[in-house]
This record gives sequence, structure tokens and C-alpha cells, in this order.
Amino acid sequence: MVALRPGGLERARLVLADWRAVGQRLATVEELMVGVLDELDLTELVTSIPGLSAVGAATILAQTGDLARFHSPRALVKHAGLAPRQQQSGTFRGKTRLSGRGRPGLRLAAWRAVWGALGANPVYAARFRYLTGRAHNPLTRGQAHAAVAAALLRHLQVIVTRRCHWDPVLAGAAADQPSAA
Repeated sequence: MVALRPGGLERARLVLADWRAVGQRLATVEELMVGVLDELDLTELVTSIPGLSAVGAATILAQTGDLARFHSPRALVKHAGLAPRQQQSGTFRGKTRLSGRGRPGLRLAAWRAVWGALGANPVYAARFRYLTGRAHNPLTRGQAHAAVAAALLRHLQVIVTRRCHWDPVLAGAAADQPSAA
């Protein structure tokens, strides 16, 4: 074992050097992504959503392209594959699941962006708690996470196309509707 030690240490140094190089490249790419948001005058708008970072928004926008090409926020959610789809035929009614169609990279970007937003955004956190804790048809954590990711995409589409800041009152109104019924 002692004879193999120098080789093991050398491999460890090489892995550490690779890890540092990848970290530097990642930082450079993230700077470029935020730079594009700055050029488009979108950084302030997209980061008005509490918990959504400029890099997270840039990743979503890189997957979607111009959000104005979607005729509605729901169309963006469908493009991501986060829209629910019923399975039924005749009298058979299966489980409702996500369609899974669309762009998996966009779905992943929205999913990851929600992880940060849930801790910092009281509207999204309240929606998540409601969806997982309601008495009738509670969702699993994964299902609720996907529902909040769809809401994030809808909010992002409105913010970017209308050039307005995120409004927690309007965003919370959608979360309050189910509990009032």
C-alpha cells in the first residue's frame, strides 16, 4: 500500500485541479448568462421574484428563447411539459400526471429554480404547503414542487413580456383561490 501512495496522491491532485478548472468555467458561463440578461434589461425584472437568481432565470430563458412567442403563460408551461394530462378512455379514468412532453432542460431549470424560491418566497412556500397539506387530494412533495415550478414559469412569462415587476399580491391571489372555495 505504501508503494501506491504517491500515485494515489497524484490522482487526487489531478482531480482537485480538474474540479477547480470546472468551477472557474462555470463561473465564467454564469457571468456571461447574467451579462445577456443585463443587455436585455431583464435582470432587475426577473430577480423581482424573491428566491429566483439571475442565473436561474437566465437558464430558464436560455431554454425557452423569446417568451413573447408563447401566446399565454399556459403555453409556456405546456412547452416545459409541466401541464397535467389526464389518462382516460371510455369509462376508464387513470391517474392525472404531467405530460412530460416538451423540453426536459426547461423542466429541469424550472425545477431547480423552485428549490431556491421555496425558501425565500412566502407566496410559493404557502402554495407548496397548501398543495401538500390540503384535506382533499393532497399532492406529494414532487407533485407540489412541479406545480410551483409551473407557477414560476407562468409568472416569469408575464414579467418578461409585460416588462413589469413581480407582484406578491397578484401571485398570491392564485394561491388563495383554492382555499376560499
